[in-house]
Amino acid sequence: MSERNRTARRQGPGGPGGPGGPGGHGMAVEKPKDFKTAVKRLLKVLRPWRVQLILCGILSALSAAIGIFGPKITGQATTAIFEGLIARVRGTGGIDFDRVAKVLLFLLGLYLISALFSFLMQRLVAGVTADFSRTLRSDIGDKLHRIPVGYYEKTSVGDVLSRITNDVDAVAQNISNIFNQVISGLATLLGVLIMMITISPFMALLVVLVVPLSMALAMLIFSRSQKYFKAQQKVLGDISGQVEESFAGHQVVQAFRQEASSLAEFEKKNESLYESAWKSQFFSGLMQPIMSFVSNLGYLLVTVFGAAQAAMGLITVGDIQAFIQYVRNFMQPLMQFSQITGAVQTMAAAAERVFAFIDIEEEKEPENAPSLPPVKGRVCFENVRFGYDPEKIVIHDFSLCVLPGQTCAIVGETGSGKTTLVKLLMRFYDPIAGRITLDGVDLKSLSRSEARSAFGMVLQDTWLFSGTIMDNIRYGRPDATDGEVREAARLAHADHFILTQPGGYSMEINEEADNISSGQKQLLTIARAVLADRPVLILDEATSNVDTLTEHRIQRAMGFLMKGRTSFVIAHRLSTIREADMILVMHEGGIAEFGSHDELMKKGGRYKDLYESQFERT
Repeated sequence: MSERNRTARRQGPGGPGGPGGPGGHGMAVEKPKDFKTAVKRLLKVLRPWRVQLILCGILSALSAAIGIFGPKITGQATTAIFEGLIARVRGTGGIDFDRVAKVLLFLLGLYLISALFSFLMQRLVAGVTADFSRTLRSDIGDKLHRIPVGYYEKTSVGDVLSRITNDVDAVAQNISNIFNQVISGLATLLGVLIMMITISPFMALLVVLVVPLSMALAMLIFSRSQKYFKAQQKVLGDISGQVEESFAGHQVVQAFRQEASSLAEFEKKNESLYESAWKSQFFSGLMQPIMSFVSNLGYLLVTVFGAAQAAMGLITVGDIQAFIQYVRNFMQPLMQFSQITGAVQTMAAAAERVFAFIDIEEEKEPENAPSLPPVKGRVCFENVRFGYDPEKIVIHDFSLCVLPGQTCAIVGETGSGKTTLVKLLMRFYDPIAGRITLDGVDLKSLSRSEARSAFGMVLQDTWLFSGTIMDNIRYGRPDATDGEVREAARLAHADHFILTQPGGYSMEINEEADNISSGQKQLLTIARAVLADRPVLILDEATSNVDTLTEHRIQRAMGFLMKGRTSFVIAHRLSTIREADMILVMHEGGIAEFGSHDELMKKGGRYKDLYESQFERT
């Protein structure tokens, strides 16, 4: 799992991974939503492929319809052979092999045509399924970037990944099987019923009479089992989240000797998955013996009454043979329908989860949003109020103006609102009241993409992806040349360590980004911000993961980088912000005091206490 997955996860108490959320440790089976609604919406999503699907249906029906004539023709060959044997015994003739050969060749041709139609249908369905799966994943991929940040802060990465992988696969893979079996099954049922009626209406009626019994049992099982299929998909997403979390933090798990606790949590969720999977498979598995019983009952009725009718000369031996084959063909679609009930329920449960993700309310963008003019860098907070929960305000009537080119350092205890200010600046959240302006332009009047284009950012939690060092730095400006990337690395004091790595700038950072140190990762993210060259900088504990010598080097680089730019620096190491134009001391969502380092030290307030706690107390 990549570095971004490790650092992006937040587990709120009401989220899928929390005890109060749907992914809690105990498996609470939800009542299923409207099954018909899920299926109708899935059909609506499939509408762009309706022409291909209609053609698939026609091919499937033709393949099934052509195959229906097989038993009837085989019965004619059987009757010809039987009558020929009787004639030979009586001395009045023999078997007409020419007639039998013609019948069998004609039958072979029918089967070949049926197989060709079936092959074409399978090819079309496979193409539709692959295209549908790709489109659905693309829709989810687009949705990922339009969902509010708050969703990711209370939802596990594993649950989101499960929707993109497991649930989409469950929908796409079952479409092909269900479509093929339903269309061909219906065509077979109708055609076989017609053929049975042409042979013996009475025996056809006997066979049809057992169908309502099987259908009633099937619907009873179907209604009881859907909730377990839905629970199975949900718990599967839970397990994905727990495994991803444990794997990403395996060093911490081992360091604190929590292997047993982690394993116990996994076993509990695995047991929940086993319970829901076992029940869903048990109910779907009941269909096979029920339909086998119904099928055998049909064979029994045909054998008894068919023999009686043959003895009375009402039907031929070949007709009995054909009828028995038709009974098998008639029961086979019913058995298939019973088998695909599980697939239908899995698909519906997975589709609900996919559609629930797609239906998440997106971030709203202003209509006719203007373009951002050249940025000078005046940033103002005007009576800003904000709370992640509207009932719990964490920023209270906050007002502040930072002039172009100034450096504003933000300090305070943990939970005082420092990082929240950064999130408001980047429009990860919008204020409940008040406004934030950039050169007098309200950020809410701009699109998020346009507003964020003015900000460069270096976070305490590094984010690197699997790829070369060059690619990771170039992420700040994709059109940058190799020379510009190297210059950015040099200014960030990352060039020296990069050149000592095997491959230099072409070194591959692995998926976990653990083949370089934390400090080196921080240097790469700083180089990325240097390359982006944005007019406003946000540095959130940017030097927290580096040693003292590297910190001094970064400070010199930051001095060059921040020159002429408006900068917001969140820091716990107060030695790094002594030269800031303005130091903002936050306390419980408000400004406790502000001023330069010397001014605040003279005041003898909260800042002086923080400073002395780091540098003067032993």
